[in-house]
Amino acid sequence: MREPGERLALELAHALPRHAELLADRLERPRLAREAEPQLDHSALLLGLTSFAGQIPILFLTPFAGVWVDRWDRHRTLVITQVLSMLQSFALAVLALTHVITIWQILALMLLQGAINAFDMPARQSFVVQMIDRREDLGNAIALNSSMVNGARLIGPAVAGMVIAGVGEGYCFLIDGISYAAVIASLLAMRRKPVLVRPAVRRLSADLVEGWQYVRQSQGIRSVLLFLTLVSVVGMPYTVLMPIFAGSILGGGPHTLGFLMAAAGLGALAGAITLAMRRSVLGLGVVIIWSAALFGVALVGFGISRMLVFSLVAVAAAGFGMMRHMASSNTILQTIVEEDKRGRVMAYFSMAVQGLAPFGSLAAGAIASRIGAPATIAWGGFLCLAGAVWFALHLPVIRREIRPIYQRLGILPKAAVPLPEEE
Repeated sequence: MREPGERLALELAHALPRHAELLADRLERPRLAREAEPQLDHSALLLGLTSFAGQIPILFLTPFAGVWVDRWDRHRTLVITQVLSMLQSFALAVLALTHVITIWQILALMLLQGAINAFDMPARQSFVVQMIDRREDLGNAIALNSSMVNGARLIGPAVAGMVIAGVGEGYCFLIDGISYAAVIASLLAMRRKPVLVRPAVRRLSADLVEGWQYVRQSQGIRSVLLFLTLVSVVGMPYTVLMPIFAGSILGGGPHTLGFLMAAAGLGALAGAITLAMRRSVLGLGVVIIWSAALFGVALVGFGISRMLVFSLVAVAAAGFGMMRHMASSNTILQTIVEEDKRGRVMAYFSMAVQGLAPFGSLAAGAIASRIGAPATIAWGGFLCLAGAVWFALHLPVIRREIRPIYQRLGILPKAAVPLPEEE
């Protein structure tokens, strides 16, 4: 099993958040200062379009990327995606530092990064299994990875903000590009167990259909992915609407938004750490249910809150529940999936978590414009609770399917009759 520092290095390139949206805003500011107030809506549209451009390739390219991840060496794939991401950051840095950058260049580079991430995400998720020696450590490795990522996301924005305030966005992109060197060096230094790569003897479409059929016919995989998709689409847009709560609902400003985002990040970090302390994959089905239920209740509480203290508690609980739900779902999928289909299943996992996020945020914005942001968030929480009830009803069937897999892997003794809460 590799040292935790190597897993941290693997994710370090993703610690500094992408600041193309901020740069797009700055490019608009001089002109906006000279034009009428309605033009501010145009700048907001550009910010939203920039974020959309960075995410939408994941939806359309990830299923095909999953096929190639199953065919290619995952370690080599990660090296390539990290090098390409480094070049993308350097391109942003050069354009920003030379003051020739335009909105369309930012959009094009964000589309490129989204396409890179479509291959990088399933490759990274699939590679986790190759980084551990014992399958029973998988849940701890995934949770530990999540805790480091969330810890970096708490520190990264503060560091990036200081860099932007001191020397500008260009140097922030430059630092981001340089940070990939540590990731690439760590990947190249890894000593890995040899892994048999499946040769590409069939057409891409045949492997794509095989992956879809595998997910569709597995009750466990299908239910986990559907539940995760529901929670991601109807629940996660609360982060998009959070500026409205900070300003219009709670009567604060940028510092209030910072407190809310920090509380959500701390809650997610706590959720990941508590999962990392678990000793077995057994019981994660129940964890998925209660984590989603907590997430739903927290969203309802956040929607009805008009006090900052209560709102901070609510978003911290939301971050805690969402992280435990996502990491537990990831662990179960990684445990029960067949090795030759791991890349394709983790591609669908990536789609559930991020690929559909732009549409969830778009729908949340449209609904909030009609019924208000608090009601939108509250209804999202109620739908998460309904999803938890649905998954709880399907859990006995899921247990019957995955029990033989756990027995084959040695997680459960073959002669054992597991208790209802074991899986």
